[in-house]
Amino acid sequence: MSSKNEIKLREKLIMQLEDYFLFISENDIRIKGHRLGIDNVLFYFLEGYSPEEINAIYPDLSLEKIYATITYYLQNQQKIDAYLLRLQNWRETRYQESLKNLSPQREKMRKIKQQRQDSIKV
Repeated sequence: MSSKNEIKLREKLIMQLEDYFLFISENDIRIKGHRLGIDNVLFYFLEGYSPEEINAIYPDLSLEKIYATITYYLQNQQKIDAYLLRLQNWRETRYQESLKNLSPQREKMRKIKQQRQDSIKV
């Protein structure tokens, strides 16, 4: 196969892979027909889970879509690694902000938890 044909085939494959996803924004890529982001599948894949094990976790997600997500990741690893890092940083920032701005109910629960921990130490 000539290199031009290989390039065309690769472009066609990538275009087909992209058809499995909704690119909502630079920081939000979801699997079409689901509320799941590609990060949900890739979290388990990067932890060493097989596609079949991921399917057991997300039974409504077809193996085809799981394989498409993994293949898309492998085809675009540098770009998707950067995406996953941005997402992780965004989530950590949101978490830290939530700790600073506790609702009265959460603050009350935090105090109760702290009192219980203090009483166990005594």
